[in-house]
Amino acid sequence: MILASQSPRRRDLLKLIATDFRVIPSDVDESYRDHESPAEYVARLAESKARAVAAKAFPDEVIIGSDTTVASAGVILNKPVDESDFLAMMERLSGSTHQVYSGVCVLRETRCAVKVVTTDVTFRQLSMSERLHYWQTGEPLDKAGGYGIQGLAARFIESIHGSYTNVVGLPLVELEALLNDAS
Repeated sequence: MILASQSPRRRDLLKLIATDFRVIPSDVDESYRDHESPAEYVARLAESKARAVAAKAFPDEVIIGSDTTVASAGVILNKPVDESDFLAMMERLSGSTHQVYSGVCVLRETRCAVKVVTTDVTFRQLSMSERLHYWQTGEPLDKAGGYGIQGLAARFIESIHGSYTNVVGLPLVELEALLNDAS
């Protein structure tokens, strides 16, 4: 089995359901396409990542591709590029509910299955000092939507409706079902 991701969070999550896998990061263009919904975006990237490492796979080896993004009112919030971008994201998320989308793809030889999982996350109202302090920790830099539910931002979250592992970056229930179907 191959995990087509360099995310340490995805690697840790996959270890909860599989022990024998290797990691081969994919190098795909993650640009958003005009008129692409968040669900279409993560599905396309998950499959693209799996297919990008397929040439490095052994025959009959299963490849897992995944991508996660955050969307608020349909607007995709990827990783913040700078403090200003991060603060704008936090302004959108503060005191409201947004969606976290993950696409997961299981590719085995010619069979390919893709599933998109959506989780609603509600943030409590955040003060400007909380936002600035969180930015200064460095944690938001490599996170879609500028936060990690499994990290310091956990204290901002009032509720989630759906899969917690989806918000971390790899929806395990859906992945396990796809893996069972592929075997």
